[in-house]
Amino acid sequence: MLKEGNIAPDFTLPADGGGEVSLSDYRGKKVVLYFYPKDNTPGCTTEACNFRDDYSQIIAAGAAVLGVSPDSVKSHDGFKLKLNLPFALLSDPDHKVAEMYGAWGEKKMYGKTHMGIIRSTFIIDEEGRIIKVFPKVKVKNHSQEVLAVLEG
Repeated sequence: MLKEGNIAPDFTLPADGGGEVSLSDYRGKKVVLYFYPKDNTPGCTTEACNFRDDYSQIIAAGAAVLGVSPDSVKSHDGFKLKLNLPFALLSDPDHKVAEMYGAWGEKKMYGKTHMGIIRSTFIIDEEGRIIKVFPKVKVKNHSQEVLAVLEG
């Protein structure tokens, strides 16, 4: 996994609503880049809703929010509409970006091992440097942890 102080690797991914988003589009602004496993699952819904509910404070702190999962753009469109999410959801179906950030790896569930998204968040500064890494995120109150760093 990338560490604090690393330059955040640039990427371009398909976004909800069509089009593409590049990390470099946000140069000059802080970015909260969060990786999550799957649209419409309990933990991912909680995490997205918390970012939604704290969005105005995140924007006031000078940051944008980008959510990334392997789900399709069509899935993201439905998830975003259902939850009224004000930020972009990016589709990484081959998990290349997740791998670049170390957010793809071995997971255990119910005693079985499989590969998947490791729920993690990266706060990137205006110059593209990672200033905070949250590996293995617990969704409850996570957006508040992010806000504390942004406002800190």
